Amino acid sequence: MPLILLCILSAISAYLLGGVNGAIIVSGLVYHEDIRQLGSGNPGFTNFKRIHGFCPATFAAMAIDIFKTIIPVVTFRLVFGACGYSAQLGAVFTLLFCMIGHCFPVWYGFKGGKAVLAYLSGIWFVDWRMGLICFALFVVILLTIRYMSLASMTFAFTSPIVLAVLGCDGWEVILTSIILSALVIARHWQNIVRLCKGTESKFTLRSKKS
Repeated sequence: MPLILLCILSAISAYLLGGVNGAIIVSGLVYHEDIRQLGSGNPGFTNFKRIHGFCPATFAAMAIDIFKTIIPVVTFRLVFGACGYSAQLGAVFTLLFCMIGHCFPVWYGFKGGKAVLAYLSGIWFVDWRMGLICFALFVVILLTIRYMSLASMTFAFTSPIVLAVLGCDGWEVILTSIILSALVIARHWQNIVRLCKGTESKFTLRSKKS
C-alpha cells in the first residue's frame, strides 16, 4: 500500500475514534448530566475526576479514552511495519490524529478536551523508554507540586527531547512528536494564565461533591 494512502487511512480512522469522549459518554449515561456544563467545562478526565472523584465511573471514562487511543496506535504501528515502513512513524502519526480528534471532535461540535490522557496512553507505543522516563517525571511533578496542568505540560515538553536523545527512525518522527507536544501545551493556555496568577487548582483525590 502506498505510504500516502496508508497515512490518509490512519489519519481518518484515528481522528474519528479519537473523537469519542469517555467523560461525555459516562457523565451522560451514569449521572444524566453534561460534564461540559460542570467544573471547568472541559470534557476531559481531570475535570471529571475533580467533579466525581475516583469512582468506578471515573475509571470507566478513563478506560474509554485510553483504549480509543491504544487500539488505532497499535493497529497502525503494526500495519506500517507490515507494509515495510517505519512502525514508529506509524505509531506517532496515528497518535497525533487521535489527539486532534480528542481536541476537536466532529461528534461534539469540534469542542473537546486537552488530549493529555490520549498522549499518556499512546506515547508508550512510540518508544516505551520515552514513555517510562516522561511518565515518571509526570508522576513526580504531580505528587510534589500537585498541578496536573504543569505535570502534563512538562511531560509534553520533555517527550520529544527524550526521544531525540534515545534515537528514533528519522526526523519525521521527531517533528511529529514536537507537534504532539505543542498541541498539548497550546491546549493548556488557560492553565498557563492561572498558573501565572496563582489561581490554578491543585490536584486532589477528593471530588467537589465530597
